[in-house]
Amino acid sequence: MANVSVYNIEGKEVGTIDLSDAVFGVEVNEHLVHMAVVSQLANKRQGTQKAKTRSEVSGGGRKPWRQKGTGHARQGSTRSPQWTGGGVVFAPTPRDYSMKLNKKEKRAALKSALSSRVAENKFIVIDEMNFGEIKTKNFQNMLNNLNVNKALVVLEDGNVNAELSARNIANVKTARTNTINVFDILKYNTVIASKAAVANIEEVYA
Repeated sequence: MANVSVYNIEGKEVGTIDLSDAVFGVEVNEHLVHMAVVSQLANKRQGTQKAKTRSEVSGGGRKPWRQKGTGHARQGSTRSPQWTGGGVVFAPTPRDYSMKLNKKEKRAALKSALSSRVAENKFIVIDEMNFGEIKTKNFQNMLNNLNVNKALVVLEDGNVNAELSARNIANVKTARTNTINVFDILKYNTVIASKAAVANIEEVYA
């Protein structure tokens, strides 16, 4: 069972916490993690790109000149791909890029990502992130005290002040325990979570 330090928002160590091996101590499955990231990025793609082929471009019904005797190469249509205003050879058409992962695969990938952050000492637990007001400076001071500049901050539900205080800071993203994902965990250098969020993650994913 992994044991990590617990800090307050001043950056001082105030205790330790045991993390569940079922969530934060699993063997990292790199293949599943890769599949989860590829799936997530693919599912973001709109797939609405479209260009017209030669059959869809308007015009071009008449042969531009007779077949033989002009000295020009033979042409059948002014909408062929080699003509200005012609169609595109292998034109893209709308398609669905989405990939499906099973629930078990998604959970296993998320646990692997969290476990890798713990193993690399890039998982920081905060005692509680209570901010009396919505103020970006207060949140930035907490990050400075922890020597963190690019972080995914996982908050418990209802912590609106912390969520809104962080939204204007570059390279910082907040997430609730039910919205964390593999891509964000790997994208940011450090994962910061409140004790309440850690307890919630262990309850949901254990």
